[in-house]
Amino acid sequence: MSDTTLLEERIAHLIAAVDDLSDVVARQQREIDVLTRRVAMLMQREAEREVDLGGTIPLADQKPPHW
Repeated sequence: MSDTTLLEERIAHLIAAVDDLSDVVARQQREIDVLTRRVAMLMQREAEREVDLGGTIPLADQKPPHW
């Protein structure tokens, strides 16, 4: 094989690898977005629960005792 053919093959493999990695990154970003929304929802629920139980400031918003 010529050097040009070898380089073209390597480039084709690299393009395929980059496309695969791009798909993985896009999927992971969608998962991160979903998980971020879920965490925000859970934090909101917990803050509401703490207020309903008679707390004045949600625990997540209080400064740690060493501050």
